[in-house]
Amino acid sequence: MPASAGDLQLAAAHRAFMQARGLQHDFTAVPAPKPPPAWIAQLIEALTTAAPVLKIVFWAGVALGAAALLWVIVRDLPFARGRRRRKPAVASIDWRPEAGAARPLLDDADRLAQSGLFGDAIHLLLFRSIEDIGAKRPEAVRAAFTSRDIVEAAPLSEDGRSAFRLITEAVERSFFGGRPAAADDFNRCRRQYEAFALAERRP
Repeated sequence: MPASAGDLQLAAAHRAFMQARGLQHDFTAVPAPKPPPAWIAQLIEALTTAAPVLKIVFWAGVALGAAALLWVIVRDLPFARGRRRRKPAVASIDWRPEAGAARPLLDDADRLAQSGLFGDAIHLLLFRSIEDIGAKRPEAVRAAFTSRDIVEAAPLSEDGRSAFRLITEAVERSFFGGRPAAADDFNRCRRQYEAFALAERRP
């Protein structure tokens, strides 16, 4: 039975396919993959050997991180703050800024407030005072972690500590709490600072 035209076309296509260069028709001898570089094998072996130690290091890091986070949360709770207040870290020697430093500081803060920078003005009152405390009573700031810790450890009178607690809380709200300070916030902090720093010094 003579081949049909379709069969002839199929046979021709098959011959062309088999003769085409670049095509692999025999899959019985697939080349083996190249081995990885020696340093990769050594690295894998070292990691496998150190896996138990790395597991301990990982969980120890997790535990330390959790403990640090817990401390940050717990230290600002009311009972923890009350305990720190009952046990001041330094001798009870009242500190007040010199009048020659307090008045220029108030002037600088007022200029910032007049420009609408109430948060910066409150921040200036606090951190210029912390610098002064650190210069005169370095033991009050040496072991402290935050502004609040410094205020609790500083050799302040109760009036001074109350004033700086108010200022510290205002700074925390504006700089870390995302709540911009307003004119009322600055005026309240300024009055507290002025009443403490310049008490019994007015002419």
